[in-house]
Amino acid sequence: QVQLVESGGGLVQAGDSLRLSCAASGRAFSNYAMAWLRQAPGKERDFVAAISWSGDRTYYADSVKGRFTISRDNAKNTLDLQMNSLKPEDTAVYYCAARGGDRSYYSAREYDYWGQGTQVTVSS
Repeated sequence: QVQLVESGGGLVQAGDSLRLSCAASGRAFSNYAMAWLRQAPGKERDFVAAISWSGDRTYYADSVKGRFTISRDNAKNTLDLQMNSLKPEDTAVYYCAARGGDRSYYSAREYDYWGQGTQVTVSS
């Protein structure tokens, strides 16, 4: 079992930056691949970014590539998402998620543990 708690969301203007953090507790954090996914009102939960258990591989949705950076610190049991050049279409609830095993990074169905989410609102 892994418990995940996100923080860092808020209201910003287009072009601003924001850094989300996820604190993990419970079973060994370094055993899990981690990801950020987001859900806008009336839409499905979509993949944003993921990182392998060791941190040596990262994956991004095309819509955020070049603007967002995912990172992890296995010594501190934390996962971060640095978001730059934010756009109104980035507005959503952002979720931290964890999964074990060797499965797809891109599908929300593959993740076993979820945080409660943090709201990010980008005004134009």
